[in-house]
Amino acid sequence: MQVLERNNVRVVGHGPQKMVFVNGFGCDQSIWRYIIPAFSDPEEFTLVLYDHVGAGQSVTAAYEPSKYASLQGYAQDLIEICEYLNMDSAVLVGHSVGSMIGMLAAIAKPELFKQVLMLCPSPCYVNQAGYHGGFERADIESMLKFMETDYVGWADTFGPFIMGNPDRPSLAAELTHSFCQTNPAIARQFARVTFLSDNRIDVMHLQQPCLVVQCEEDLIAPLEVGDYLEGAIPDASLVTLPVAGHCPQLSAPAQTLSAMELFLAA
Repeated sequence: MQVLERNNVRVVGHGPQKMVFVNGFGCDQSIWRYIIPAFSDPEEFTLVLYDHVGAGQSVTAAYEPSKYASLQGYAQDLIEICEYLNMDSAVLVGHSVGSMIGMLAAIAKPELFKQVLMLCPSPCYVNQAGYHGGFERADIESMLKFMETDYVGWADTFGPFIMGNPDRPSLAAELTHSFCQTNPAIARQFARVTFLSDNRIDVMHLQQPCLVVQCEEDLIAPLEVGDYLEGAIPDASLVTLPVAGHCPQLSAPAQTLSAMELFLAA
Protein backbone atom coordinates (compact mmCIF):
# COMPACT_ATOMS: atom_id res chain seq x y z
CA MET A 1 0.00 0.00 0.00
CA GLN A 2 1.23 3.48 -0.84
CA VAL A 3 2.46 5.11 2.36
CA LEU A 4 0.70 8.43 1.79
CA GLU A 5 -2.66 6.69 1.51
CA ARG A 6 -2.00 4.39 4.46
CA ASN A 7 -1.43 7.27 6.86
CA ASN A 8 -3.63 9.89 5.19
CA VAL A 9 -0.60 12.12 4.70
CA ARG A 10 -1.20 15.80 3.94
CA VAL A 11 1.55 18.10 2.68
CA VAL A 12 1.07 21.86 2.98
CA GLY A 13 3.43 24.29 1.25
CA HIS A 14 6.72 23.77 -0.55
CA GLY A 15 9.18 25.97 1.33
CA PRO A 16 12.68 25.05 2.56
CA GLN A 17 11.73 24.88 6.27
CA LYS A 18 10.30 21.38 6.70
CA MET A 19 8.13 20.43 9.67
CA VAL A 20 6.54 17.08 10.52
CA PHE A 21 3.73 16.83 13.08
CA VAL A 22 3.17 13.58 15.03
CA ASN A 23 -0.15 13.14 16.82
CA GLY A 24 -0.67 11.72 20.27
CA PHE A 25 -2.88 8.78 21.21
CA GLY A 26 -6.46 8.90 19.96
CA CYS A 27 -5.93 12.10 17.95
CA ASP A 28 -5.82 12.84 14.24
CA GLN A 29 -4.03 15.61 12.41
CA SER A 30 -6.84 18.09 13.02
CA ILE A 31 -5.46 18.59 16.54
CA TRP A 32 -2.83 20.90 14.98
CA ARG A 33 -5.32 23.20 13.26
CA TYR A 34 -4.66 26.20 15.55
CA ILE A 35 -0.89 25.82 15.12
CA ILE A 36 -0.64 25.29 11.36
CA PRO A 37 -1.69 28.83 10.26
CA ALA A 38 1.43 30.30 11.88
CA PHE A 39 3.52 28.24 9.45
CA SER A 40 1.28 28.58 6.42
CA ASP A 41 3.57 30.61 4.15
CA PRO A 42 3.98 28.10 1.29
CA GLU A 43 7.23 29.74 0.15
CA GLU A 44 8.82 29.34 3.59
CA PHE A 45 7.42 26.11 5.01
CA THR A 46 6.66 22.54 3.99
CA LEU A 47 4.36 20.96 6.57
CA VAL A 48 3.63 17.25 6.80
CA LEU A 49 0.65 15.99 8.79
CA TYR A 50 -0.62 12.44 9.00
CA ASP A 51 -2.77 9.99 10.99
CA HIS A 52 -1.57 6.90 12.80
CA VAL A 53 -2.98 3.69 11.37
CA GLY A 54 -6.40 3.17 12.95
CA ALA A 55 -7.04 6.86 13.61
CA GLY A 56 -8.50 9.68 11.53
CA GLN A 57 -8.72 8.93 7.82
CA SER A 58 -5.92 6.36 7.79
CA VAL A 59 -6.40 2.93 6.22
CA THR A 60 -7.45 0.69 9.11
CA ALA A 61 -6.85 -2.42 7.00
CA ALA A 62 -3.13 -1.62 7.10
CA TYR A 63 -3.00 -2.37 10.83
CA GLU A 64 -0.66 -5.24 11.72
CA PRO A 65 -0.89 -6.29 15.39
CA SER A 66 2.69 -7.56 15.49
CA LYS A 67 4.11 -4.38 13.92
CA TYR A 68 2.24 -2.05 16.24
CA ALA A 69 2.90 -4.06 19.38
CA SER A 70 5.54 -1.45 20.22
CA LEU A 71 6.11 2.22 19.48
CA GLN A 72 8.83 1.17 17.03
CA GLY A 73 6.11 0.20 14.55
CA TYR A 74 4.68 3.70 14.63
CA ALA A 75 8.19 5.17 14.37
CA GLN A 76 8.78 3.06 11.27
CA ASP A 77 5.67 4.58 9.65
CA LEU A 78 7.04 8.06 10.36
CA ILE A 79 10.41 7.15 8.84
CA GLU A 80 8.73 5.74 5.72
CA ILE A 81 6.65 8.90 5.30
CA CYS A 82 9.68 11.19 5.62
CA GLU A 83 11.82 9.10 3.29
CA TYR A 84 9.04 8.91 0.69
CA LEU A 85 8.74 12.70 0.75
CA ASN A 86 12.50 13.35 0.97
CA MET A 87 11.94 15.19 4.25
CA ASP A 88 15.53 15.39 5.45
CA SER A 89 16.60 17.95 8.09
CA ALA A 90 13.02 18.54 9.18
CA VAL A 91 11.74 19.92 12.46
CA LEU A 92 9.85 17.20 14.29
CA VAL A 93 6.89 18.28 16.42
CA GLY A 94 5.38 15.51 18.53
CA HIS A 95 2.51 15.55 21.00
CA SER A 96 2.27 13.20 23.99
CA VAL A 97 3.18 9.68 22.83
CA GLY A 98 3.83 11.20 19.41
CA SER A 99 6.90 12.75 21.02
CA MET A 100 8.28 9.31 21.86
CA ILE A 101 7.39 7.98 18.41
CA GLY A 102 9.20 10.91 16.85
CA MET A 103 12.17 10.48 19.18
CA LEU A 104 12.56 6.82 18.18
CA ALA A 105 12.49 7.82 14.51
CA ALA A 106 15.03 10.61 15.10
CA ILE A 107 17.40 8.20 16.84
CA ALA A 108 17.08 5.58 14.10
CA LYS A 109 17.42 8.08 11.22
CA PRO A 110 19.08 11.23 12.57
CA GLU A 111 19.57 12.68 9.10
CA LEU A 112 15.81 13.12 8.77
CA PHE A 113 15.42 15.61 11.62
CA LYS A 114 17.43 18.63 12.72
CA GLN A 115 15.35 19.64 15.76
CA VAL A 116 12.83 17.87 17.97
CA LEU A 117 10.00 19.60 19.80
CA MET A 118 8.12 17.51 22.36
CA LEU A 119 4.75 18.76 23.55
CA CYS A 120 3.59 17.20 26.86
CA PRO A 121 5.81 14.12 26.46
CA SER A 122 6.40 11.25 28.85
CA PRO A 123 8.98 8.47 28.45
CA CYS A 124 7.25 6.34 31.10
CA TYR A 125 3.82 6.81 32.66
CA VAL A 126 4.29 4.28 35.46
CA ASN A 127 5.91 5.24 38.74
CA GLN A 128 9.21 3.45 39.29
CA ALA A 129 11.84 3.51 42.01
CA GLY A 130 13.31 7.01 41.84
CA TYR A 131 11.00 8.09 39.03
CA HIS A 132 7.55 9.72 39.12
CA GLY A 133 5.57 8.98 35.98
CA GLY A 134 2.21 9.88 37.49
CA PHE A 135 0.47 6.49 37.65
CA GLU A 136 0.74 3.25 39.54
CA ARG A 137 0.82 0.11 37.39
CA ALA A 138 -2.51 -1.00 38.90
CA ASP A 139 -4.09 2.30 37.83
CA ILE A 140 -2.97 1.76 34.24
CA GLU A 141 -4.25 -1.82 34.19
CA SER A 142 -7.59 -0.66 35.58
CA MET A 143 -7.89 1.97 32.86
CA LEU A 144 -7.05 -0.56 30.15
CA LYS A 145 -9.65 -2.94 31.56
CA PHE A 146 -12.22 -0.15 31.39
CA MET A 147 -11.34 0.37 27.71
CA GLU A 148 -11.82 -3.33 26.99
CA THR A 149 -15.23 -3.56 28.63
CA ASP A 150 -16.73 -0.19 27.66
CA TYR A 151 -14.72 1.82 25.15
CA VAL A 152 -17.31 4.57 24.70
CA GLY A 153 -17.70 4.89 28.46
CA TRP A 154 -13.93 5.11 28.76
CA ALA A 155 -13.80 7.87 26.14
CA ASP A 156 -16.54 9.83 27.92
CA THR A 157 -14.65 9.53 31.21
CA PHE A 158 -11.06 10.03 30.13
CA GLY A 159 -11.59 12.70 27.47
CA PRO A 160 -12.22 15.38 30.13
CA PHE A 161 -9.48 13.92 32.37
CA ILE A 162 -6.86 14.15 29.63
CA MET A 163 -7.95 17.50 28.24
CA GLY A 164 -8.25 19.25 31.59
CA ASN A 165 -9.81 22.74 31.42
CA PRO A 166 -13.17 21.74 32.97
CA ASP A 167 -14.40 25.30 32.44
CA ARG A 168 -14.22 24.68 28.67
CA PRO A 169 -16.25 21.49 28.13
CA SER A 170 -16.22 21.84 24.36
CA LEU A 171 -12.51 20.92 24.34
CA ALA A 172 -13.15 17.69 26.23
CA ALA A 173 -16.07 16.92 23.94
CA GLU A 174 -13.80 17.30 20.92
CA LEU A 175 -11.19 14.93 22.35
CA THR A 176 -13.88 12.41 23.31
CA HIS A 177 -15.24 12.56 19.78
CA SER A 178 -11.74 11.96 18.40
CA PHE A 179 -11.36 8.89 20.62
CA CYS A 180 -14.68 7.56 19.37
CA GLN A 181 -13.61 8.01 15.74
CA THR A 182 -10.64 5.71 16.33
CA ASN A 183 -11.04 1.98 15.72
CA PRO A 184 -11.72 0.65 19.26
CA ALA A 185 -9.68 -2.55 18.92
CA ILE A 186 -6.68 -0.64 17.59
CA ALA A 187 -7.12 2.10 20.19
CA ARG A 188 -7.09 -0.42 23.02
CA GLN A 189 -3.82 -1.93 21.81
CA PHE A 190 -2.29 1.48 21.15
CA ALA A 191 -3.25 2.58 24.67
CA ARG A 192 -1.57 -0.47 26.17
CA VAL A 193 1.58 0.19 24.16
CA THR A 194 1.49 3.89 25.04
CA PHE A 195 0.94 3.66 28.77
CA LEU A 196 3.16 0.65 29.44
CA SER A 197 6.16 1.63 27.31
CA ASP A 198 9.36 2.70 29.04
CA ASN A 199 11.59 4.88 26.85
CA ARG A 200 13.78 6.34 29.59
CA ILE A 201 16.90 4.70 28.19
CA ASP A 202 16.03 5.72 24.63
CA VAL A 203 15.77 9.43 25.38
CA MET A 204 19.43 9.48 26.38
CA HIS A 205 20.37 8.67 22.77
CA LEU A 206 18.57 11.62 21.16
CA GLN A 207 21.25 13.89 19.68
CA GLN A 208 19.23 16.65 18.05
CA PRO A 209 18.49 19.89 19.92
CA CYS A 210 15.23 19.26 21.76
CA LEU A 211 12.61 21.49 23.35
CA VAL A 212 10.34 19.92 25.95
CA VAL A 213 7.12 21.89 26.45
CA GLN A 214 5.00 20.95 29.44
CA CYS A 215 1.91 22.37 31.10
CA GLU A 216 1.87 23.60 34.68
CA GLU A 217 -1.10 21.35 35.47
CA ASP A 218 -1.15 18.13 33.46
CA LEU A 219 -2.72 14.99 34.92
CA ILE A 220 -1.07 12.80 32.27
CA ALA A 221 2.50 14.16 32.28
CA PRO A 222 3.32 15.77 35.64
CA LEU A 223 6.02 18.38 36.12
CA GLU A 224 8.50 15.78 37.38
CA VAL A 225 8.48 14.18 33.93
CA GLY A 226 9.57 17.38 32.23
CA ASP A 227 12.38 17.80 34.74
CA TYR A 228 13.47 14.22 34.09
CA LEU A 229 13.56 14.71 30.32
CA GLU A 230 15.49 17.96 30.58
CA GLY A 231 18.17 16.10 32.51
CA ALA A 232 18.14 12.89 30.46
CA ILE A 233 18.16 14.24 26.89
CA PRO A 234 21.70 15.41 25.98
CA ASP A 235 20.69 18.71 24.33
CA ALA A 236 17.33 19.60 25.87
CA SER A 237 15.68 22.73 27.16
CA LEU A 238 12.41 22.89 29.09
CA VAL A 239 9.54 25.36 28.91
CA THR A 240 6.62 25.16 31.31
CA LEU A 241 3.47 26.85 30.05
CA PRO A 242 1.31 28.49 32.76
CA VAL A 243 -1.74 26.55 31.57
CA ALA A 244 -3.64 23.37 32.42
CA GLY A 245 -4.33 20.23 30.43
CA HIS A 246 -2.53 17.78 28.17
CA CYS A 247 -3.37 19.29 24.76
CA PRO A 248 -2.19 22.92 24.82
CA GLN A 249 -2.14 23.09 21.02
CA LEU A 250 -5.94 23.15 21.40
CA SER A 251 -6.44 24.80 24.78
CA ALA A 252 -3.58 27.31 24.70
CA PRO A 253 -2.39 27.68 21.09
CA ALA A 254 -0.93 31.18 21.51
CA GLN A 255 1.32 30.13 24.39
CA THR A 256 2.27 26.94 22.57
CA LEU A 257 3.17 28.84 19.41
CA SER A 258 5.26 31.33 21.35
CA ALA A 259 7.40 28.51 22.78
CA MET A 260 7.69 26.86 19.37
CA GLU A 261 8.72 30.02 17.55
CA LEU A 262 11.39 30.91 20.10
CA PHE A 263 12.88 27.43 19.75
CA LEU A 264 12.82 27.52 15.95
CA ALA A 265 14.44 30.94 15.89
CA ALA A 266 17.32 29.89 18.18
